[in-house]
Amino acid sequence: MKWVTRALVALLVLIVIAAIGAFVAFKWFEAEINAPGPLAGGEAQTIMIPRGAGVIRIGQQLETEGFIEDARLFRAASVYLEVQSSLKAGEYLIPADASIVDILELMEEGDVILHPVQIIEGSTIAQAMAAIARVDVLTGEMPETPEEGSFLPDTYFFTRGTSRVEVVQRLLAAQDTLMEEIWAARQDDLPLASPEEAVILASIVEKETGSVGDEDLVASVFINRLERGMRLQSDPTIIYGISQGERLTRTVNGREIQRGLYRSEIDRLTPYNTYQIDGLPPTPICNPSEAALRAVLQPAESDYLFFVADGSGRHAFSRTNAEHNRNVARWREIERARRAAE
Repeated sequence: MKWVTRALVALLVLIVIAAIGAFVAFKWFEAEINAPGPLAGGEAQTIMIPRGAGVIRIGQQLETEGFIEDARLFRAASVYLEVQSSLKAGEYLIPADASIVDILELMEEGDVILHPVQIIEGSTIAQAMAAIARVDVLTGEMPETPEEGSFLPDTYFFTRGTSRVEVVQRLLAAQDTLMEEIWAARQDDLPLASPEEAVILASIVEKETGSVGDEDLVASVFINRLERGMRLQSDPTIIYGISQGERLTRTVNGREIQRGLYRSEIDRLTPYNTYQIDGLPPTPICNPSEAALRAVLQPAESDYLFFVADGSGRHAFSRTNAEHNRNVARWREIERARRAAE
């Protein structure tokens, strides 16, 4: 029976050796997949993983582009970490010292690079669409231009390859979502028959204030005027009727500079000239900010009927035409002093 004992001892030795070998191999595997990759010591770099790419294709791409040394280790690590079926496409910024594990975690979380698309408060729909068209990480043709004032200005973030159609749809949905919320919570008895009218008035408030912080008071002036049947008399509406929101310019010494309104333009009848028409113009005159939209639906309580710039970036408000004329005279003095100092 000695041979049996010897065989069992030999088998035990082989099992121990195999276990040690497996342990050593596992430790080597762990060390390799957690070690900094071949970019270590350099700079972070980007990689674009296409939609539909599986773990084998991703590993090959990473190896070919120099982010890892062995695609087989990448595949094995994905199985070990149980993420082989949850890696997400997109554009990634890979840190220079990223290991295979780091890269897998990035792609499993979908921590992709996001690119900004900024819609400026008070921009027209044409200006906003031009801004979208200029973003080179977006794809596809521009869709049909939506109605004026239908975007909610903000900075939005998108992944590389997002279509311009998707961007436009998101901007439209953003305003729809906000309006659904704030229209339902509006003040009682406002002289606004619909959310569309609220957007029109908000666009005027936006152009008059530029989001300086007194939108609710400016909104109260226009609300008070509408309730009294007074014309809104807003200069930006005249400009929109002339140039669709593009600034008015004149040429001085061979260069174009912004100009004010001419008396003939104030007197000209257009559908947008609120010095000449009653009530609201037919459409918004820009994309109003959230602050302006909220202001027209929750205006300040006031009996003001007039406002003018006060030189500080805000406005001076008044109840009577005589008081307003004094405020206008002060503003004209400020303008003259500023021109003299130039």
